[in-house]
Amino acid sequence: MAVYKNLTAEAAAALEAETQFGLVAGVDEVGRGPLVGDVVTAAVILDPANPIAGLNDSKKLSEKKREALYPEIMAKALAVSIGRASPWEIDELNILHATMLAMQRAVAGLAIKPGRVLVDGNRTPDFGVQADAVVKGDGLIAAISAASVVAKITRDREMAELDAKHPQFGFAAHKGYPTKAHFEALDTHGVLPEHRRSFRPVREWLEANCGE
Repeated sequence: MAVYKNLTAEAAAALEAETQFGLVAGVDEVGRGPLVGDVVTAAVILDPANPIAGLNDSKKLSEKKREALYPEIMAKALAVSIGRASPWEIDELNILHATMLAMQRAVAGLAIKPGRVLVDGNRTPDFGVQADAVVKGDGLIAAISAASVVAKITRDREMAELDAKHPQFGFAAHKGYPTKAHFEALDTHGVLPEHRRSFRPVREWLEANCGE
């Protein structure tokens, strides 16, 4: 595994454009920190002949911009795949290993097999092809930026669906992250099946209220 740090925009573009490995898939995740729901990953292979303007780390984009980019990515990309790991898998494996599993599932689900995979962060699982981790790659590599947008939109929509089932928790607003509002809802309404039981606030509530 190679880890790239402090790349310039030009160096990142050159890395993504290398042709010796064939098509490049960008991979990113959303949802490592929340107390509830899946960790969601996306793998995207962009079409070099059909670029998408305005791609960036999804956290640096407004919700309006993400929502505008999402259908363009889905229409223009050569392949897009979502991978995920459930709260049960997160509890069993821990969040790091569950995230790696979700990334493997995303790449495995691509309709086109990439020759290389570029992952946001400082580590990458085994994909069966050349893979490199790019620190802050979601702001440097277009394919990773696209993956970050797809993963973010996907998980946010799932949190909106969970909010509709459990409006007392306010998931549409805080997306399951450990906010004051989430803690208060947890204290008042208890743990849902979708909660990650190994995460400390949830685990402490279960210990205090269920003797687990």
